Amino acid sequence: MSFEKEIKRRRTFAIISHPDAGKTTLTEKLLLFGGAIHVAGAVKSNKIKKTATSDFMEIERQRGISVATSVMGFEYKGVKINILDTPGHQDFAEDTFRTLTAADSVIVVVDVAKGVEPQTEKLVSVCRMRDIPIIVFINKLDRDGKDPFELLDDIEDKLGITVRPLSWPIGMGKSLKGVYYIPDKQLNFYDSDDKQHKEEPVKVSKLDVEHLQKYIGSGTEALLDELELVNTVYPEFNLEDYRAAKISPVFFGSALHNFGVQELLDCFIDIAPTPRDVETVQRHIEPTEEKFTGFVFKIHANMDPNHRDRIAFVRICSGKFERNKNYLHVRNGKFMKFSNPTAFMAEKKSIIDEAYAGDIVGLHDTGNFIIGDTLTEGEKLKFVGIPNFAPELFRYIENADPMKSKQLGKGVDQLMDEGVAQLFVHQFNGRKIIGTVGALQFEVIEYRLKHEYNATCRYEPIQLHKACWIRSENKAQLDDFKKRKYQYMAKDKHDRDVFLSDTSYGLQMAQQNFKDIEFFFTSEF
Repeated sequence: MSFEKEIKRRRTFAIISHPDAGKTTLTEKLLLFGGAIHVAGAVKSNKIKKTATSDFMEIERQRGISVATSVMGFEYKGVKINILDTPGHQDFAEDTFRTLTAADSVIVVVDVAKGVEPQTEKLVSVCRMRDIPIIVFINKLDRDGKDPFELLDDIEDKLGITVRPLSWPIGMGKSLKGVYYIPDKQLNFYDSDDKQHKEEPVKVSKLDVEHLQKYIGSGTEALLDELELVNTVYPEFNLEDYRAAKISPVFFGSALHNFGVQELLDCFIDIAPTPRDVETVQRHIEPTEEKFTGFVFKIHANMDPNHRDRIAFVRICSGKFERNKNYLHVRNGKFMKFSNPTAFMAEKKSIIDEAYAGDIVGLHDTGNFIIGDTLTEGEKLKFVGIPNFAPELFRYIENADPMKSKQLGKGVDQLMDEGVAQLFVHQFNGRKIIGTVGALQFEVIEYRLKHEYNATCRYEPIQLHKACWIRSENKAQLDDFKKRKYQYMAKDKHDRDVFLSDTSYGLQMAQQNFKDIEFFFTSEF
């Protein structure tokens, strides 16, 4: 297959939602259709010792939530699909924000009963900012929920997107009969007894009461009225508008019962964008350029705790990546070669010889990479839009076992590189401070230090409002600021100056009184 055809058959997308909307379950069912797995995990059941394929960390299995982005690739109908299953919990939103930089499109999962929830709003606002095409999947149709039109209004109002239903539910909850798939004029039936299709889908040549009644009985007239309203109220689906993020197709189904998922997947491979152009500080990059470029959007320590391995996830932006070929690590200025680049099925890895624009590859890392690093064939480029956010929750971290100080140091060092939290060293007392954007992160860090590094830590409180990075061309003013604010100054892992503000008023006054100092609330500067 030609180089350009390989790139054009790739689809890389992220699945995002509020926690418990069924995102990880949908990921599993997509993998089932792709033949990538043969049995789905019982995500919700604590009695059954199966778990979602994409939730591979021990803490995820225990809590039944995703706390890290998983990367999975599979083939379906000649298309290479890369799924990024992201955490829904707001305490892990930073991981999701960064993952969106590696996605060409997204599927947003909405709970039919709860509608649009706050975390979904935040994540979709990032997609809109970046013009990422969105498909909406309204999940849990086997349960009673909101009226479909009410849901669509909710989606348009809260998410700020224009929608167009491509499938329509026939009933809901106990009265669910199936879904009418609009583009193919097809009825897909649902059976509540065996949780599968009752019979083969039926093509409907004409939409009239007499013709439909023999298939769906009562409710036929209501369906026809609703379909007429859909065609009147919502704009026609247009591929160019979807890819320009101006319209979002909507599907209804139940991921848990594998209903409506295949229609979503079949439509997705037809309409989803191939790898998109990417911006760097220096220039615009097209995926079909011959030379390889890529950036690190995620680092994961201990994917296999037995081997203490650390993986840098690289999104390939252009060209072809080849095993054992020298590539320039732009920040370090060194050429590196990778003998074991890997592709993923959650934690299962396979060594690959080559990968193309749109693919995600994992590179074994001994501490060379940080999030946002660029790899090229020699050109000096820096990709934009991969930030670390200023943390808002802080605790001192202390070693709870003096015999394990080395393990604790290594564990904290590696976990901070993942970007889930940040480490600051207080200039005033030399103590280490962990800063996060969500409280659950502290639990995850403590758990992973204990189970992955055999180190125990304890936290002590510290009252801070926000951490922000500072810099200035006016050296005298910067030195004066650091002297006056000595007890509030810290260094981050990369030896950059950080101001630890104890109140919002203190931060405001610092910004007013020191005009020549720039204050940054993301690390991308």
